Amino acid sequence: METLTQALFAAGTIVLAIAFAANVGHAVLLANGRRAFGSILAPAQPAWAGVATGSFVEARTAALGGDPGDYAAPSPLSTSARWLTIAAFLLLAGSMLVRAAIVGRGPWGNLFEFSVAFGTSILATYLVLSRRYPIRSIAFIPIAVSLGLVLYASSLPAEIKPLVPALQNAPLLTIHVGMAMLSYGIFATSFAAGVGYLIQGKADRFAWLPSHRVLDQVAYRAVIIGFPIFATMIILGSWWASIAWSRYWGWDPKETAALVTWLVYAIYLHARNQRAWAGRPAALLLVVGFGMVLVTYSGSLWFNGLHAYSGL
Repeated sequence: METLTQALFAAGTIVLAIAFAANVGHAVLLANGRRAFGSILAPAQPAWAGVATGSFVEARTAALGGDPGDYAAPSPLSTSARWLTIAAFLLLAGSMLVRAAIVGRGPWGNLFEFSVAFGTSILATYLVLSRRYPIRSIAFIPIAVSLGLVLYASSLPAEIKPLVPALQNAPLLTIHVGMAMLSYGIFATSFAAGVGYLIQGKADRFAWLPSHRVLDQVAYRAVIIGFPIFATMIILGSWWASIAWSRYWGWDPKETAALVTWLVYAIYLHARNQRAWAGRPAALLLVVGFGMVLVTYSGSLWFNGLHAYSGL
């Protein structure tokens, strides 16, 4: 079974790389003007076209800033890019499920496992949000982050080894680290929307990018979902610390980084609703927040602490 999980991971990595290329190609085609492709492309339409009509469409169009333009249009690569992304997610998720069956816990007990889970959760979050919001033209941003994590994971030791005593708590390991994985993936999608917002601006400079209102709505919705998950993860981690190390909080570098990350997203949620901070400042906070997510994820590599469980 260990060979199967490695084969699924390798296949998922290859398909993810192809999916990234296809999503970049889709964005390039839109950026160069989909109308140049004539009848190959269907007319621009909202992401919900053909699914719902009437007052729902009118309300969503008004809320998101008018008719979607080129950013909601298909391209010769759009369908392939979507299905390749789904296939990459299924292969990587399959490799994690097989590994979970082998180890009898959540498959994120070392840096290799967590990196794969982190990359997979980014794909899952993007795929869910892209069904509700027309954001396929910026798919290459979260997929690039996911691909980077998976490629990094491929350079790490993948063999299954016994966990150190502090980690030998299968329920808490599965839930606590699983929540970290899920919230990190959600924050990655908010980061992508924030980067898109910074490029787009309130003037909606590029027709092929989602409007600034769409990007702001996606980022906010992602953080609203991810923030309580991340907060619960910190609380569970504190409880686990009291079991493993007889103290709830010890200002370990990873604990401190997690707290700073939580504070950045708390500030974002407050700032977005303040006129002086709405828009570009709030989008910058999303970039800073995801930078702190990466510091929290990789902190054990740079700082000595009790969370040095990378397996390296």
